[in-house]
Amino acid sequence: MIPVRGYEGRKVAVLGLGRSGLATARALAAGGAEALLWDDSPEARAKAEAEGFTLTDLTRATAFEGVAALITSPGIPHLYPTPNKVIARALDLGVPVDNDIGLFFRSWALPEWDNFDQMPKVVAVTGSNGKSTTTALIHHILKVAGRPTQMAGNIGRGVLDIDPAVAGEVVVLELSSYQTDLARALTPDVAVFTNLSPDHLDRHGGMGGYFAAKRRLFAEGGPDRAVIGVDEVEGRYLANQLSEGPGDDRVIRISSGQKLEGAGWSVFARKGFLSEYRRGKQIASIDLREVSGLPGAHNHQNACAAYAAVRSLGVAPKLIEQAFHSFEGLPHRSQLIGERGGVRFVNDSKATNVDSAAKALQAFSRIRWIAGGLGKEGGIVGLVPDLGAVVKAYLIGHSARDFALQLGDTPHEICETMERAVARAAEEAVAGEVVLLAPAAASFDQYPNFEKRGEDFTARVKALIG
Repeated sequence: MIPVRGYEGRKVAVLGLGRSGLATARALAAGGAEALLWDDSPEARAKAEAEGFTLTDLTRATAFEGVAALITSPGIPHLYPTPNKVIARALDLGVPVDNDIGLFFRSWALPEWDNFDQMPKVVAVTGSNGKSTTTALIHHILKVAGRPTQMAGNIGRGVLDIDPAVAGEVVVLELSSYQTDLARALTPDVAVFTNLSPDHLDRHGGMGGYFAAKRRLFAEGGPDRAVIGVDEVEGRYLANQLSEGPGDDRVIRISSGQKLEGAGWSVFARKGFLSEYRRGKQIASIDLREVSGLPGAHNHQNACAAYAAVRSLGVAPKLIEQAFHSFEGLPHRSQLIGERGGVRFVNDSKATNVDSAAKALQAFSRIRWIAGGLGKEGGIVGLVPDLGAVVKAYLIGHSARDFALQLGDTPHEICETMERAVARAAEEAVAGEVVLLAPAAASFDQYPNFEKRGEDFTARVKALIG
C-alpha cells in the first residue's frame, strides 16, 4: 500500500467505493487522514462497512464542513454530460476534487529514496486502443530483463494498492482518459500515447475534450521521455508540441505502417519488422511476424510503444526481442484460444468499438467473424472497408439485425446467442480460417462486461475443441 501524504489529521471525502475507492480509503487511513466514505449503492456501502469504515452521506448539505478534498472514482462524471451532484457541490464550495491517480503521484516518492543507488521510475500509458497490451508488454519485458516492476492503474492492482518502491523499480500504469482528466498531479518519468480514435465522447464533451484529457498526461508534469504514436494527426500535434526540434530525442515517435524519417528517435513497424532509428541511422531491428502473442498491425504498434518505453529505460534490443517471444498476450485481446483441424479460434472481446474491431479484422486473412452486442452510435458502417477478409459474419445480441443491414454483400447469419454463433462458425470453418470474436459493440445487453463475454466464447470453444 502507498500511504497518502499531505492529509494527516484532516478529513477527506471519498465518493465511489469500488476497487479504486476502497483502496483510496485504506491509503488515506494509512496516511493519517480521516476518510469520509459514500456510494449510492447499498451493496458498496455494506462492503465498506464490513471493512470497518464509517459512512458519511455526502449528499447532505453539511457534508463538506471541514473537508480538505473530495476523491472521486474515475467512472463518476465530474463535468460532462453533467457533474454528479456530490461533485457539483464540491465545485460550488471550492473543495479540491482529485482521484487516486493524483494521490498516487503526490505520495509515491519517499525520503528513503535518497539512499537508493537507482531511483524508482513510473511509466504511464494512455491512448484509445492498445493501452492494456502495451502496459502488460512493458511490464513483461522489464521482468525478463530482471528489473523489479509492478503493474497497476486501469489494469492489475489499484495504484494505491501497490507496494512501496525498492531501488531501481519501475511501476507501469495504464491510465484511461477518465483517470488523466481529473488527476491533480501527473508526473510520470516516461509517458506513452498509443493512438486516438473516437470513444467516451459524451463523457468528454466531444473529440477535443477527449484528446485534451489524454494530453494532460504530458502537459501537467512534463515526463523526461514521451513515446508518441504519430499515425493520427493528434499524435503528430502532441509530438510537435513536446519537441524542441527534429533532433530532440526526449520525444520518441512510433508508428505501425510508415517509415519515420528525421534526425530524432523513432521506432516503427513495416511489413512485420520493427526498426529503431536514431539520428537517421538504424540501431536495431526485430522480426515480429513469428511473435504469436502480438498478431496484426495494431499489436505491432503496441510492440513499438513498449519497445520505445523500455529502450528509454536502458533495456537492450536483444532482451526486448526475447521478451516479445515469451509474451502470451492478454485475455480478450487477440487471444488465441486454440486450434482444431487447422482452424484457429481467437478471442478479441475487448474490441468494443469500430476502431478496435477494424484492427482485429486487419490481423487475419480468412475470418469467420462473430460480432454484435449493444451497438454504438453509427453501428458498423465504419467497418465496411475492412470486411474483405470476412468469409461470413455470425451476429449476436441486441444489434444483430441492425448490423446485418450494414454488412452489404458480406455473407452473414443472425445467431443471436454466443452458443449458436460459435457452433455455426466452427461447423462451417475450414483449415486456414480463423473464428474471430471481435464484437464492435458493448456487451451490456447479454453480459455484465466484455470479460464475461470473452469467457463465454472461450468456454464454448474449449468445449468444442476438447
